Amino acid sequence: MSDLLRALTRGSGWLGLVGGVLLLVLVVVALCGPLLDLPDPTRTNLRARMLAPTLSWNGLGPFPLGTDQLGRDILSRIVAGSRVTLAVALAAVVLGGVVGTLLGLVAGYSGGNVDRILMRLVDIQLAIPLMLLALMVVAAMGPSLRNLVAVLALVSWVRYARIVRGQVLAVREREFVQSARAIGASVPRILLRHILPNVLTPAVVVATLELARVIVMEAGLSFLGLGVQPPSPSWGRMLADGRTYIASAWWIITFPGLALMLTVLSVNLLGDWLRDFLDPRLARR
Repeated sequence: MSDLLRALTRGSGWLGLVGGVLLLVLVVVALCGPLLDLPDPTRTNLRARMLAPTLSWNGLGPFPLGTDQLGRDILSRIVAGSRVTLAVALAAVVLGGVVGTLLGLVAGYSGGNVDRILMRLVDIQLAIPLMLLALMVVAAMGPSLRNLVAVLALVSWVRYARIVRGQVLAVREREFVQSARAIGASVPRILLRHILPNVLTPAVVVATLELARVIVMEAGLSFLGLGVQPPSPSWGRMLADGRTYIASAWWIITFPGLALMLTVLSVNLLGDWLRDFLDPRLARR
């Protein structure tokens, strides 16, 4: 714990602290959103459409961040959208991380044709623009939360596989792995008990940085109408709805955009610090 505190207060560690605090606030708001006294994010009220941000009671209610073109409270929609965004992003990162890490373990340890086939699959997928791949798959499977998670996991597993595979190649010839082979340990036991703990740190760092990319991709797909479907609120969908009114009602698109920007920024700051903290060569600088 003392090493962690020193790392947070030394050099650029304060940026990681800022990112962690921002992300923690977002998670708390997302989890506690149903407990807050906020209007229904899907309820429309044409009498209150496109009201500017105000904290005063105007006969319809205070709207700290204003209302959209259908009279829905933007603050409540941002809070509700944060739950959707974080749930989809975390599920996709976990699923893609587990699949990619396991395939990287198998490819790096097995070598030979297994390694070549898996790495050629990685090369093929990396050659296809990720957003284009996601658009094709979502368009073929249909837009839904389940399909959205599957698509985002599909486009993210390759990074884990390539990085973990490289780490396994360096670890598999170490003395403790050879000793495990000599005493007759099974391949699954060697992979999960001896190799995985030694290659897990890079995978954790990749997962942290991948979370920001997945959040942006989810917003992009929702912006194009292939992600979260109405009436469920989504930051990407809010940006799409507000772009028409950017000149007359700037708050409709500005506040969801700020929420998305701050979330991605906080994850990136935390990921960069975590990479430096977990890498001894960088930690000594």
